[in-house]
Amino acid sequence: MSARKAAVRAAALARRAALDPHARIEGGLALVAHVDALDFPKGAIVSGFWPIRDEIDPRPLMDALRVRGHALCLPAIVDNELVFRRLTRETVLVRAGFGTVEPPAEAEELVPECLLVPLAAFDLRGARIGYGRGYYDRAIARITRALGRRPATVGLAFSAQRADAVPEEAHDQRLDRILTEAGLMEFKDRE
Repeated sequence: MSARKAAVRAAALARRAALDPHARIEGGLALVAHVDALDFPKGAIVSGFWPIRDEIDPRPLMDALRVRGHALCLPAIVDNELVFRRLTRETVLVRAGFGTVEPPAEAEELVPECLLVPLAAFDLRGARIGYGRGYYDRAIARITRALGRRPATVGLAFSAQRADAVPEEAHDQRLDRILTEAGLMEFKDRE
């Protein structure tokens, strides 16, 4: 299973890396056109992410959500698990692992009701492959227990990252929706 996942991940990341830099910029901006279609509950806490390498840039979408009244947070890795810290326009971000940044340790921890999820590959069932550490799978399961319901999950990616089929294991968490520069895909059945 590990080798199958690695092959799907590598192929999708190679397609993403081959995208023209201009197309990457336009792709991140195109996400904003779908902000209303996300239909997050009014005032819901939304976790975004800081893009690394050649990931699609969620920051324009995150700002559009902020303008609509959503509290934002970013993930931070603490004791090998994701926690989510408040992000405001005044937050001074600090360098973190994997080439990303995060709010500082003293920033307020939040429990997001909606998650914008980075990924390496996805399929048309809502299955995703991340970067191989399972951080988001564990975080979604933990948030589900904390809230008593599953958080809304939206994977953000370029359409080039779509795979025919993503191999899945029992702990893998499918996403409710995937948003690419080409539009929003919704998956009614995650099972």
